[in-house]
Amino acid sequence: METKPYGSWPSPIDAALAAAHDGSPDWVGFVGDETWWTEPRPREGGRRTLVRGSTRESVLPAPWNVRSRVIEYGGQPWAGAVPAGGEPLLVFVHFDDQRLYRYEPGAEPRPLTPPGLRWADPRLLLDRGEVWCVLEEFTGDGPGDVRRVLAAVPLDGSAAEDRAAVRELTGERHRFVTGPRLSHDGRRAAWLAWDHPRMPWDGTELLVGEVGDDGVLHEVRTVAGGPEESIAQVEWSKDGRLLYASDRSGWWNLYRDGTPLCPREEEFAGPLWRLGQRWFAPLDNGLIAVVHGRGATALGILDPESGELVDAAGHWTEFAPTLAAHGTRVAGVGAGPRTAGEVIELDTASGRARVVGTPHRDPVDPAYYPEPRARTFTGPDGREVHAHIYPPHHPGHTAPDGELPPYVVWAHGGPTSRASLVLDLAIGYFTSRGIGVAEVNYGGSTGYGREYRNRLREQWGVVDVEDCAAVALALAEEGTADRARLAIRGGSAGGWTAAASLTSTDVYACGTIAYPVLDLTTWGSGETHDFESRYLESLIGPLAEVPERYLERSPSEHADRLAAPFLLLQGLDDVICPPAQCERFLAHLDGRRVPHAYLTFAGEGHGFRRAETMVRALEAELALYAQVFGLTVPGIPELELVK
Repeated sequence: METKPYGSWPSPIDAALAAAHDGSPDWVGFVGDETWWTEPRPREGGRRTLVRGSTRESVLPAPWNVRSRVIEYGGQPWAGAVPAGGEPLLVFVHFDDQRLYRYEPGAEPRPLTPPGLRWADPRLLLDRGEVWCVLEEFTGDGPGDVRRVLAAVPLDGSAAEDRAAVRELTGERHRFVTGPRLSHDGRRAAWLAWDHPRMPWDGTELLVGEVGDDGVLHEVRTVAGGPEESIAQVEWSKDGRLLYASDRSGWWNLYRDGTPLCPREEEFAGPLWRLGQRWFAPLDNGLIAVVHGRGATALGILDPESGELVDAAGHWTEFAPTLAAHGTRVAGVGAGPRTAGEVIELDTASGRARVVGTPHRDPVDPAYYPEPRARTFTGPDGREVHAHIYPPHHPGHTAPDGELPPYVVWAHGGPTSRASLVLDLAIGYFTSRGIGVAEVNYGGSTGYGREYRNRLREQWGVVDVEDCAAVALALAEEGTADRARLAIRGGSAGGWTAAASLTSTDVYACGTIAYPVLDLTTWGSGETHDFESRYLESLIGPLAEVPERYLERSPSEHADRLAAPFLLLQGLDDVICPPAQCERFLAHLDGRRVPHAYLTFAGEGHGFRRAETMVRALEAELALYAQVFGLTVPGIPELELVK
């Protein structure tokens, strides 16, 4: 064991390796008996491709990019079926033009919809010769000039250049809708809807309509949900009963026609950031596959008659909301602290779970992997704060006696989201060099019930900042971290928390701020997209009622308080947190002589997807810590900090 200072340990986990393994398989589904899914391709411009399970190979070469932009965060981008006696037939959304395409293996994709429209959460109805899905249509130049309805697209291509050939299934009853779920007899459809200023984790409505002879939905009625009840998913059981996940008890639990199936103080669903997310999937035999847990999640099989819940065995400790079922088989994506996301299949008849796609292969000796610890800290007023602590870890190096390591607090995005305890080589990039990481699931995070989630109501920029600081200071006070070498980093809402922390506390020596919200007044009044344009009413309060709060909380208004060096990272194509947020912040900083770097990336939107971008961002972040913490880190480009 060689002794070297923290931060100077050599590591085989470089930025290129971390970037190459960023992302996870997603949007799993069955096409006939086969499992299909999407996969990221960071080295191919950050696109997502469609993979066929029988071959485990991409069926769409670059530049095809299977990804929807509906509500900007997207949703289920593809669907498939096998016609009687035929080959698989698929439809998918291509990111570049957002058109819906028809694809049959061996043939070129053909457009089904005209340019200028967006689509998500499709369902193939071969008997009708249509795709039923969500249509998003912009009616003007502003981000709020938009309508969303359920629509039917003909499979014969007749709507490819003819908007009039797209049939709308409902009127404009609500601002936001999910894709329709048809009952097995085809007579009814169910979907979710909500309106401004609610976000879907605040309150949604479960709607049911009758499918008329004219193929339009009639007698639409609300059967569950409301302003303070979030229903995150709806499906039909084979016998025609409604299954849905509601948080009416304070936890997202499962219900069948309004009756709870397995009441527990844990979550059976989560925040609906993307249309079509699936935390449960009904099986033909009446059982229900569920992703559930308190914090971390498991894959289980629920017997709705007895309430018995049996979890699948395996090394996976987190499951993504992308379940699919076929017969007695369940497919999904699982991961763990030492395993990246894998497509798995569970045979409920035998109880056997196996990897069927993207099997994890160690790109380096797993002795270099992070070794996390799930912990609960005490925050202000004695409240619990959940976190994952990743100490510095290296199989061949240790630090000199008496030296305490630097630590970086990671604030997740959302903010209505959660950091998952899974293998992340971006974390290993730091821990294997001797820099600790603390992922904080601050108040407002999901996974711990509605009360924990609601802690952030009108308290964004307060509770998240306090909880991150509480974890950082606790680590220093217990002798785990060096109090003088604490940093904070985050992207999107996490970038907000990082910036708010640097402008309102003296806890951190520096910080990394990526694609952030920095100016609340402009962001919430026309500078962001429609989906989150009223989000601040719950996070801060209505602008008309508390305008002073928007100013007081905004980091851009308090650049004069900033003394710590920082790195600012921004995608130039970001429409959620546009570059104007960063530019305004830097303008307010003018003359303050605070060391900083501002890196922008053409072609990147909200969240980085291209390998070269992720490499540059990681290396720049490490270079920042090296300069501020006095670390000797070989092999990384120098980062110029300007004043």
